Amino acid sequence: QVQLVESGGGSVQAGGSLRLSCAASGYSYSSYCLGWFRQAPGKEREGVAALYTGSRRTYYADSVKGRFTISQDNAKNTLYLVMNSLKPEDTAMYYCAAGGGYIHWVDPRQYTYWGQGTQVTVSS
Repeated sequence: QVQLVESGGGSVQAGGSLRLSCAASGYSYSSYCLGWFRQAPGKEREGVAALYTGSRRTYYADSVKGRFTISQDNAKNTLYLVMNSLKPEDTAMYYCAAGGGYIHWVDPRQYTYWGQGTQVTVSS
């Protein structure tokens, strides 16, 4: 059973930075897709970034390209999301998720495991 625990959210002013962490345990497969999603009130959950552990390829939503960076520390079994140049529209609950290495990263329905979420609030 994979367990995911996010941390690092908070409140920042526009232009600021945050680093989200997702501590993972219970891996039983050699290849996963690890993703970050966010959901603002009244909106659908949207994919922000993903990393495929087998190929090490990364993907980003257009809205965060050049500002956010996803990475993984294998030794610590931790997934990170560094968020720079934050904007008020980045305000949301952020979730990390894990799914099989074959899934389409942007579709939340294809992920099997989810963390509890961490809130990010960006003020103007």
